[in-house]
Amino acid sequence: MNDAAPAPTPAPATRRARVRAPELIGKGGWINTGGKDLKLADLRGRTLILDFWTFCCINCLHVLDELRELEEQHRDTLVIIGVHSPKFVHEAEHQAVVDAVERYEVHHPVLDDPELATWKQYAVRAWPTLVVVDPEGYIVAQHAGEGHANAIRTLVEELEAEHGAKGTLRRGDGPYVPPEPVATDLRFPGKAVVLPSGNYLVSDTTRHQLVELAADGETVVRRIGDGDFREPQGLALLPDGKVVVADTVHHALRTFDPATGAIELIAGTGKQWWQGSPTSGPALDVDLSSPWDVAWWQGKVWIAMAGVHQLWTYDPETATVEVAAGTTNEGLLDGRAAEAWFAQPSGLAATEDRLWIADSETSALRWIDTEGTVHTAVGTGLFDFGHRDGAAAQALLQHPLGVTALPDGSVAVSDTYNHALRRFDPATGEVTTLATDLREPSDAVLVGDDIVVVESARHRLTRLRLPEEAVQVESVAHRTQREATEVAPGRLRLDVVFQAPTGQKLDERYGPSTRLLVSSTPPGLLVAGEGTGTDLFRELELDPSVTEGVLHVSAMAASCDDDPANEYPACHVHQQDWGVPVKVTEGGATRLPLILAGLDA
Repeated sequence: MNDAAPAPTPAPATRRARVRAPELIGKGGWINTGGKDLKLADLRGRTLILDFWTFCCINCLHVLDELRELEEQHRDTLVIIGVHSPKFVHEAEHQAVVDAVERYEVHHPVLDDPELATWKQYAVRAWPTLVVVDPEGYIVAQHAGEGHANAIRTLVEELEAEHGAKGTLRRGDGPYVPPEPVATDLRFPGKAVVLPSGNYLVSDTTRHQLVELAADGETVVRRIGDGDFREPQGLALLPDGKVVVADTVHHALRTFDPATGAIELIAGTGKQWWQGSPTSGPALDVDLSSPWDVAWWQGKVWIAMAGVHQLWTYDPETATVEVAAGTTNEGLLDGRAAEAWFAQPSGLAATEDRLWIADSETSALRWIDTEGTVHTAVGTGLFDFGHRDGAAAQALLQHPLGVTALPDGSVAVSDTYNHALRRFDPATGEVTTLATDLREPSDAVLVGDDIVVVESARHRLTRLRLPEEAVQVESVAHRTQREATEVAPGRLRLDVVFQAPTGQKLDERYGPSTRLLVSSTPPGLLVAGEGTGTDLFRELELDPSVTEGVLHVSAMAASCDDDPANEYPACHVHQQDWGVPVKVTEGGATRLPLILAGLDA
């Protein structure tokens, strides 16, 4: 990798370091190839983009969307290969990866790498990471995080021209073989709401529609939306009888009127929110980022803004939006709403005195009170998860996507990656299991004495009787299994490697264009170096008595097109969060480089 200078404006590096790309290996095998195992030799003559992703990660889903246009424009010379590298235990199940590839409409080959073999070969440290391989099989660039589509597009065009001239470019059809379509009434449904008629309205996520089902939960009454939605998720019934819809990939909110069938855009511009964009104002003028769920609480629509790890609100009286809680830092931190950290909030449920939150990436159940303070009921952080009942302080969930308020003041949690419905009782502080053998439950709604669960990966609604006593399950605990980096005790130099893409420069017209935030788990791991700064390097000091932990690093850099004649150059934001497991040991590394954007050397 590059040993870039620590300053935020490193000198240009020579591109095209001759580092051969390692072979692609994964125990899970290949998806979207018609059963064929691919080798790098099969792809020689094409530019390759290796997309290291995991399907729980909202940033990875953003990158999938960023790459779609590029994939289509250069389909005869470019091959994108998804390398699925799991964080959660559930994501190591092959069928779950197959489902995710269909759910998110991944139209290129995917290597299922459950043991992170290829991840390690390419020295990847973060989801998502993009690696560019030239037509001769050499690595030419690596980018972590979102926002690199423009830089990669430029590089792909340069490689196409260069290797076309050399005679080393091969055009033609790629290795992608689409799967056979499956006929079902729903396809990976996300959320549901009960209409006043007793019918169900369901977000049919993969088909980009809403579906109204009769009270039996099976009979299709009508399908709603013809190009209006893109992977819709959350639904909430408003006091006026309309339903507000989290139009996730359009980064928008819309309303649907069941009485007239009318669909109306109420918030969002269609563009994804980036650091530096407005966080309040007229709802149709402010960018949003992957709204995943919505709830009506305290006279406003509350939004689980999964894409930026925050809660926002929409006020229908003033037609405005604003941030309500969260800093955009990813993690689990309670306290005042403006200072709290979330990690991909994906489910909301309102009661009179609190708003419950399924905070998926921390495998946590959280809530915010009417005074604006954030609390955690269940969950400890980004890397601990499992299926364990009992006292809330010891209980474990695995990437929950939904939460449902129950009549007795407790809540049901759609514990998605445990394939279970769980219950937390604030009165006793206990977590129990209500049902198991549900396939990726993502939401649930109450109907009388029953609870109807959205079984996303079984493409159906499933009606369950709420039991008087919970089902008991054997406790299982997990920690994300990634190879720890051995670092020396004492001083550790952190360098975030960023080189502005070809034709761009750092945007310093209005002050520093970079930001670096560092923290640790446990907090005692860092003696010095914690906090926020504008340099993309930091001198850290590690406590030698803390033998292992996780360094949390968040970096952002803004670059603009370097054309003096252009008064209004296009600008681009590059950002990424890392959770780097470290083991403190004598003889370990004294420098930790993380690539935000750079060339491999």
